[in-house]
Amino acid sequence: MPQPSVAAPDLAACAARRSRLSARLGDAALLLSAGEPPTRSGDTRYRFRPDSNFYYLTGAAEPGSVLLLRPGRAPASALFLPVQDERDVLYHGRRPSPDEAREQFGVDAVFPVAQLELELPRLLDGVEELYLPFSTCPVIERAAFAAIERLRAGDRRGEVAPTWLGDARTLLAEDRLVKDAAAMTALRRAVDISAAGHVAAMRATRPGRLELEIEALLEHEFRRRGASGPGYETIVAAGANANTLHYTSARGALGAGELLLVDAGAEWELFTGDITRTFPISGRFTPPQRDAYEIALAANEAGIAASVIGSSLDAIHEACLRVLCDGLRTLGLVRAGVDEAIEDELYKPYYPHKTSHWLGADVHDVGRYTVDGRAQPLRAGFVLTVEPGLYFPATAEVPAGLRGVGIRVEDDVLVTAGAPEVLSAGAPKRVAELEALVGQG
Repeated sequence: MPQPSVAAPDLAACAARRSRLSARLGDAALLLSAGEPPTRSGDTRYRFRPDSNFYYLTGAAEPGSVLLLRPGRAPASALFLPVQDERDVLYHGRRPSPDEAREQFGVDAVFPVAQLELELPRLLDGVEELYLPFSTCPVIERAAFAAIERLRAGDRRGEVAPTWLGDARTLLAEDRLVKDAAAMTALRRAVDISAAGHVAAMRATRPGRLELEIEALLEHEFRRRGASGPGYETIVAAGANANTLHYTSARGALGAGELLLVDAGAEWELFTGDITRTFPISGRFTPPQRDAYEIALAANEAGIAASVIGSSLDAIHEACLRVLCDGLRTLGLVRAGVDEAIEDELYKPYYPHKTSHWLGADVHDVGRYTVDGRAQPLRAGFVLTVEPGLYFPATAEVPAGLRGVGIRVEDDVLVTAGAPEVLSAGAPKRVAELEALVGQG
């Protein structure tokens, strides 16, 4: 059994990110919030996960915290943290004091978050441009707009209020899109643990088990290896359930002769893997299942091959579509040639979604998909998914052996200066590998 380790923030990397961002900010300022744990029901809450952008810049995970950056001024960085009383310490444990937080997180100043509206007018005086997360944090919006009004009222005293507001999420997205070394270290760990979870799920799969059991075993493996848990809702879909793209109820049973689709990723230091594998519950593909699976796998490999500098997510999608459309013609489901099938979207009944998305601290990670009206060209350091699939409705025109079958093969890919690197290679996907592994736990 692997020795579990506890993830810890790379605070030097957080400081370097603040420095990079400060150079882009120039004379502007930025406000971000860690957020609050959402209510689960009544007076209970979900486990807290800080806002990705806030954590990316601070490494701090205290609910209700706020970060202010204002380069070229003193203090250039400040954290606003909740103040603990004895009851909070009793129920939730001791958190860093202001002096400890200043030292630990490497910021210039620490204030009580209760003083945010009091301190912000002073700290924003003379700042003409302010970035904050639009429409996602009422606490920050309320404090920022109150500070602006206070400063506007002090115009006769020489006070200067911000006159331009920008969306902080757009500013952070470009920095997060090209992964720095610390981000790649965390992401590799997340993907490795994700792959181990998929292998555990394959070994545990056999007819008669429940989807919920496989989900529990998979997420147990994530936590056993030190992950905080899944990075998104786990999908364990047996048989026709795989045709529901975001199937998460996990209430079905694993039927003999069916396929099982598992889409799951572990989270490590707020970076998440995202892997999908489809495999036979009874340990062997039927001939029709194998034929369809090999088409999806070939499309996956074509998409990975297209994940190079200067390519794009649109080009990856096109590469996958050409393989899928040719395969659908082989299966007798599309009669037109590949070009016509793509042009007229004849594949849509069997492949209704896109092929790729950015991957990082969020499973559908930040970063622009189009630039100047065209697909964003890939650069070294981008991480993306390649996840083609085939989904067959239970209708008369579909061969009997494929009715209700859903297949998806998804890998996590790093764009490099050379060949694409498949980060998720630890999760088997070839027919022989899967048939040798399933049910062997």
